[in-house]
Amino acid sequence: MDTNAKDESIMIARHEPALERADLWARLAAPVNTDTISWRQDGRVIQRDGRFYSRFVCYIEANTVRERLDSVVPGEWDLTLDLLPPSPGVADAEQAVSFKARLQVLGVTREDVGTGKDYKQAATDAFKRAGVRFGIGHELYAYEQNWVPMDGDGKYAKPLEDPADAYARRTGTAVRGESRDESRGELPSADATQSLAAADEPSCPECGGRMWDNRATKRNPRAPDFKCRQRSCDGVVWPSKGATTASAAGPTPAEEMDAALAGEIPF
Repeated sequence: MDTNAKDESIMIARHEPALERADLWARLAAPVNTDTISWRQDGRVIQRDGRFYSRFVCYIEANTVRERLDSVVPGEWDLTLDLLPPSPGVADAEQAVSFKARLQVLGVTREDVGTGKDYKQAATDAFKRAGVRFGIGHELYAYEQNWVPMDGDGKYAKPLEDPADAYARRTGTAVRGESRDESRGELPSADATQSLAAADEPSCPECGGRMWDNRATKRNPRAPDFKCRQRSCDGVVWPSKGATTASAAGPTPAEEMDAALAGEIPF
């Protein structure tokens, strides 16, 4: 056997495991299916100009993390949960349960702490947080604050709009039912989605930053087509002169709500 050919085959054999391992890490950290993303209310309802709003945050279930691990590294991961002692000086009625999760994947260990009102909630929170250390669901931390109109400010107040739809409408991005790449059967990456959304987006005429695209969602034709994403900047891009004008009756309640959601809700 030729010596050079032998040396080349040895080098290929040495590199293959490393390449396979890198592919597994990439698959593990790939964006989760948007259908697995849920929203929950975070904090109390606030009132603004006679209307009620509440902030919602997105999350995934612990089962989504488990399914990702089982599909990418079956039999190659292990979870250990350690119950943490109560915090000193905190009354028992106010004491939250805390676990430290130690997640091992392909011999690599990551740790994080989760809390909750009971053992189950704290354990699943710790598991999900440890999963984020391997990139599972990490893209959820890039989601912006989502203020959703509510039907009141009582204990059982309900959102007037699906939080996922409200987020998509306000940000001009899809958070559910995105088309898959037919050639690979996968969802497009978060970077690819953001690049497509920004392709037709002008820069702010005031600060040069990114802008919200309101063309497909605004109800008042006289409202700006684009608005600067920076709350401290007043940069807007108005419709062309040939655009249809609104009726002289003034903005509708729906238009007023959109105006409030566009930047008047205190974050």
